[in-house]
Amino acid sequence: MAHTVFDIEGMTCAACAARVEKVVARLPGMDQASVNLANEKLSVSFNEGELTRGDIAAAVARAGYTAREQTASARLSLPIGGMTCAACAARIEKVLGALPGMESASVNLANETASLVYDPAKLRASDIRARVRALGYEPLEARQTSQAALQRERKEKEIRLMWRKLIIAAAFALPLLYLAMGPMVGLPVPAFLHPDTHPLRFALAQLALTLPIVAAGHRFYTSGTRALLSGGPNMDSLIAIGTASAILYSLVGTWQVYQGDHHAVHRLYYESAGVIIALILLGKTLEAVSKGRTGEAVRKLMGLAPKTALIWLDGSEKQIPIEEVQIGDLLIVRPGDSIPVDGQVVEGESAVDEAMLTGESLPVDKRPGDSVYAATVNTTGAFRFRAQKVGDDTALAQIIRLVEEAQGSKAPIAKLADKVSGVFVPTVVAIALVAGIAWYIGTRDLSFALTIFISVLVIACPCALGLATPTAIMVGTGKGAQQGILIKSGEALETAHHLNAVVLDKTGTLTLGQPEVTDILPVTGQTDNSLLALAASAEGGSEHPLGQAIIQEAKARGLALSPVSGFTALSGRGLRAQVMGQAVLAGNRQLMAEQGIPLGELEQPADALAKQGKTPMYFAANGQMQGLIAVADVLKPGSRKAVQAMEHLGLSVYMLTGDNEKTARAIAAQAGIRQVIAEVLPGDKAEQIKRLQAQGLRVAMVGDGINDAPALVQADIGIAIGSGTDVAMESADIVLMHSDLNDVGAAIQLSRRTLRAIRENLFWAFGYNVLGIPIAAGLLHLFGGPLLSPMIAAAAMSFSSISVLLNALRLKRMKLGG
Repeated sequence: MAHTVFDIEGMTCAACAARVEKVVARLPGMDQASVNLANEKLSVSFNEGELTRGDIAAAVARAGYTAREQTASARLSLPIGGMTCAACAARIEKVLGALPGMESASVNLANETASLVYDPAKLRASDIRARVRALGYEPLEARQTSQAALQRERKEKEIRLMWRKLIIAAAFALPLLYLAMGPMVGLPVPAFLHPDTHPLRFALAQLALTLPIVAAGHRFYTSGTRALLSGGPNMDSLIAIGTASAILYSLVGTWQVYQGDHHAVHRLYYESAGVIIALILLGKTLEAVSKGRTGEAVRKLMGLAPKTALIWLDGSEKQIPIEEVQIGDLLIVRPGDSIPVDGQVVEGESAVDEAMLTGESLPVDKRPGDSVYAATVNTTGAFRFRAQKVGDDTALAQIIRLVEEAQGSKAPIAKLADKVSGVFVPTVVAIALVAGIAWYIGTRDLSFALTIFISVLVIACPCALGLATPTAIMVGTGKGAQQGILIKSGEALETAHHLNAVVLDKTGTLTLGQPEVTDILPVTGQTDNSLLALAASAEGGSEHPLGQAIIQEAKARGLALSPVSGFTALSGRGLRAQVMGQAVLAGNRQLMAEQGIPLGELEQPADALAKQGKTPMYFAANGQMQGLIAVADVLKPGSRKAVQAMEHLGLSVYMLTGDNEKTARAIAAQAGIRQVIAEVLPGDKAEQIKRLQAQGLRVAMVGDGINDAPALVQADIGIAIGSGTDVAMESADIVLMHSDLNDVGAAIQLSRRTLRAIRENLFWAFGYNVLGIPIAAGLLHLFGGPLLSPMIAAAAMSFSSISVLLNALRLKRMKLGG
């Protein structure tokens, strides 16, 4: 099954999105199709044996829209010096077009520029320049553009064009409105245009002011008509029908004035059509600007990556575009530089700020053999590293992809809006026709009936329905990404809202996952350091994590370790070794009892330590007790606070561990957890999740994302906690980049607030139409109330979409974890 994403151009409302989704979903071989109106993307899964990408694009085109597949291709605009004639341009174009990885090559002699599209995984820009130079021409400074940058440029250009159209429409709509309404309210108008003395001039002046507005809003007519003819009317269709009706009616009135019927001058609706178009252009422009702000999180993530890399090539340093870096390249990083791609240090030492990936505020020391990651920042020294992951394979690219996929996905709550959007426009047209005809039959006033007809068409707003869910998901997931909380889908975002239980794996989640020495209790005649040195020397041949913790503590204190001989591991009990001529025993209480070595004064403190969840290790030399050292996998700082925050959200918190019951309860007590599931084998964790689900609980499983993969998949929501480079992103629904348990509560809090925003948006979108359409149809007027002007209806329609977007954007100011 193939997966790809298309950018869709030409969509204006939820009806458009529903139309595209419906057309594409019907294609043979299509498994799943989902259209997101907020970011104007179509995500598809399909069988490549039955369906091609070209077939999908063609189907979208038949529906009246344009589909552009997102690819990893790079574009290069390369100025070339030395061309003198058409033969030069043709020669260069032919040679470059034949290069492996070149998708298209076009050379323009007039501006002396080659426009190239190529696969950066197969071809470097430096190779292209070298080929041009080999032909005898001079490649000048090139401009390289990524697909993301091209899309951003396209959207910015579209918004600039919308502003220009709005300014033109407003410049003509204001005098049009004044000219049409001025005589009615007593405002002065030029005598040569007064309707009572010069009605034909008055009508023609309005027509002249209306035509530039119609030209500025011509897209409503082209898009609306195309959608009507294809059987999928959209919001543009409503606007086109309403304003065209007003203009046609006014043209008839103008003709009647020309024929001598001067009373027809009072039956002109030019100003309604012109002002409606101007107001809707205002709404759509503000909407486009607001929609642009919903994707800021992804743009900020993309902005973290450097644009160039310093490569060691052919014995010298060379600056190249980031898109040209390939696996195996040797790259140079200087102090203050951002690391361009993922790789492994081969030479030099430094400290790297990895806060954007791990949340760790202190720089991490890097030496040969250590891994480094794209977009992290080198702080002190210079080093060289070998590129291991480039392009879409870097940790940063994976994060960006996760966020984009989440923003393009749909939450189950959106299904109702999708169903309504599919039948919305035909229903509105039917209501407008019925209302207009009914009022005409009741009043015999065609002008009044037309007012009703136009008002119903322009007040209806499928845009608000289509934007209600995706905008909130885009802002919510973007907000999470900025705080290191990666929510992988709209479904996960919604499901997290319903959680009422959280299961925390102990090791690596609640605790650091690395045993540490917590207590050293030497007997009389020994000191902490002498006991630690003896213990660490004896553990020198051991691979056991507890023994390694003792060795690490001794090294941290700078203690000298003695040589070991005669090392013997005693399964389940400890070890025996010769240290500086002493027969040393190291192990648990059972080993000491077997060897007849009394615990003496250590018995009581050892019991107390065990109750605290610590593991006492006894050390004896030549049959005499030397002391005990307690080792424990200590709680992460903030674990207790994180548990309290989860309980404050109304969640039942469980700890899941393979430890024995006594040790598990001791550690759980330190974390403030009352419900413990202990002595669970790794393979049985998923069964424990099933057991809780059988009790009616909606469960989140929080683990390190590797050993806990089955449990993460079984849970209603799997939350992987760990650095963004280590977590098993595939098995989890939510990934916490910062290794901070507090982010579990923050993720659930984010889900709840985002779902609340979605519900508010849907309530507003549905409520607006439920109330607005009957009022526009004249319901209040029927009982003596006011009649809704088409211009006010247009302003209200625009405000509806903008209000939904602004409500979603409020999520950006939300404080998580508080």
